[in-house]
Amino acid sequence: MRTDTITRKTKETDITLTLNLDGGGACDIKTGIGFFDHMLELFAVHGRFDLTLRCNGDLTVDAHHSVEDIGITLGKLINKLLGDKKGIARYACQTIPMDDALVRVVLDLSGRPYLAYDVKLYPDTEKTDKHLLGGFDPELCEEFFRAVSAYGTMNLHITKLDGKNKHHIIEACFKAFARALKDAASIISNTILSSKGILE
Repeated sequence: MRTDTITRKTKETDITLTLNLDGGGACDIKTGIGFFDHMLELFAVHGRFDLTLRCNGDLTVDAHHSVEDIGITLGKLINKLLGDKKGIARYACQTIPMDDALVRVVLDLSGRPYLAYDVKLYPDTEKTDKHLLGGFDPELCEEFFRAVSAYGTMNLHITKLDGKNKHHIIEACFKAFARALKDAASIISNTILSSKGILE
């Protein structure tokens, strides 16, 4: 099984994260950010990853450091668990509905990080506090996925195709990402899927 634990400690956050890419969806997540905990639980359940996470962050400032640093830590561990990427499917595409929302995630575990994030959450008026979700700023989702993409060395495209409800849109993002990652990380052969013979 592809499973391991990683820790990351800075002056802003103290994170311990255990991930099993070949798990069954078990999760135990405590970040101090309720909405984000819910999204990470969806990631684990719908990707059928086992995920245990503890984060003690400077939430008196705001949630930014915790969310971004969890993305960094998760990306690093995904990259480590994939190793030389021998045998993985590499590519995946998932389109997931959540009530009014429809989100597409296209993923390439190429070893070359890139994030294209086209997820409009607000009308063309200025964002206000009413757009927060349980005190969580939805804009932090882009920071999370950027960190996962960069440190997971993956090409990641996330596109909102439809939807108005911010909770539903973000939930669809996490579910689609989970399903795409599961597919792309699946072992389908005993060779590296690259004409160069290497993925980096």
